[in-house]
Amino acid sequence: MNNLARIFRAESGKVLASLAYWSRDLQLAEDALQDACEQAASKWPIQGVPSNTGAWLHLVAKRKLIDKLRQQQSQKNDQKLRLIEESLYVDSDTIAETEYEVPDERLRLIFTCCHPALNEEAQVALTLRTLCGLEVREIARAYLTSEAAIGQRITRAKKKIRDAGISYEVPKSEQLSVRLPSVLKVIYLIYNESYTAYQGQSLTRLDLASEAVRLSLVMVKLIPNPEVLGLAALMLFHDSRRLSRCSDVEPYIPLEQQDRSFWDQKQIEQANQFIQQALQFKQRGPYQIQAAISALHAKAKSWETTDWPQIQLLYMSLLQLQPSPVIALNLGIAKANAGQVQQAYSDVLALSGALQHYQPYHAACAELESRLLLSEKAYCSISKAIGLTKNSIERDFLIKKRGLLAQKG
Repeated sequence: MNNLARIFRAESGKVLASLAYWSRDLQLAEDALQDACEQAASKWPIQGVPSNTGAWLHLVAKRKLIDKLRQQQSQKNDQKLRLIEESLYVDSDTIAETEYEVPDERLRLIFTCCHPALNEEAQVALTLRTLCGLEVREIARAYLTSEAAIGQRITRAKKKIRDAGISYEVPKSEQLSVRLPSVLKVIYLIYNESYTAYQGQSLTRLDLASEAVRLSLVMVKLIPNPEVLGLAALMLFHDSRRLSRCSDVEPYIPLEQQDRSFWDQKQIEQANQFIQQALQFKQRGPYQIQAAISALHAKAKSWETTDWPQIQLLYMSLLQLQPSPVIALNLGIAKANAGQVQQAYSDVLALSGALQHYQPYHAACAELESRLLLSEKAYCSISKAIGLTKNSIERDFLIKKRGLLAQKG
């Protein structure tokens, strides 16, 4: 991704959210932002990149939005035009571009995208597209479905928001409980996507990870209920290990091999505080349990001294709340690390039908088969994992691991 594309992606969510708030038309806002990005792509290489790229894009996109609203000409648009023009006058005439800050309307937009009138898949896809600027192909990969299907899903969702007059606002307290689970799921998927960039040129995408963490902290301020606190803690625990996941020599370092001195202790401390706050509610939930698992990893001095029996119990509790083959796979791995390798392998093999296209499943099989000295099966499993890997760094890591298996075999 070139430098301009990186800037556009970094700024798009905040700018688009503001434009959507003014226009009440997500597609129109997206078109205006796209026009502004095109203008930037033609002018910045010649005139230089402005010091405040977000402000530049926001001001230009607002002008583009005014042009589009004028072209539509309706009584409803007249009021929108007056308000936007008034704000544009203030923005451009009384505030220097270097000092100007784009209004942060992202929280409004995420609740709009997660409105109960939209189905859950549309909610997640739309938020990933609008707030994070993910390409349709990247969202399709996350869903294991076609780009055409995701494109149609997003288009229908935008149309429904517009036609149903769904408001761009943070819901009142009595409505929060209805919308909250979808919002939290969206934030978590955004964070997960930061680790598996489709382009595969880097193991993580810092912009997505930071955005997801930021959104989770905003949610903590808005509604500090146990699951909101649990999600924020979970992502802070994960994010605390960012610097240890790669080095100048190794582009990917798995958890068991990481230098724990690189883990961000401030993030770990904040995550532990959130967990303690969540526990006071005495209402267990999936994010809290996953955060508790991450807390045990953060507490352990090494991979070997990790409390695997306790992690196994936590995964059993999580599986009760959220029956899922992926959680069952994680339970199997925890069971193996607790010393029950043969039983874990049997449990994992039983998941083959549900997870045959899931890369981590085959990587886990290879690891267990290697421990059980089933060299040929391990080689076959890791080859399947390599074939399912889109990220080039993960693929290189698995290829290297397969080479070591071949040497042992």
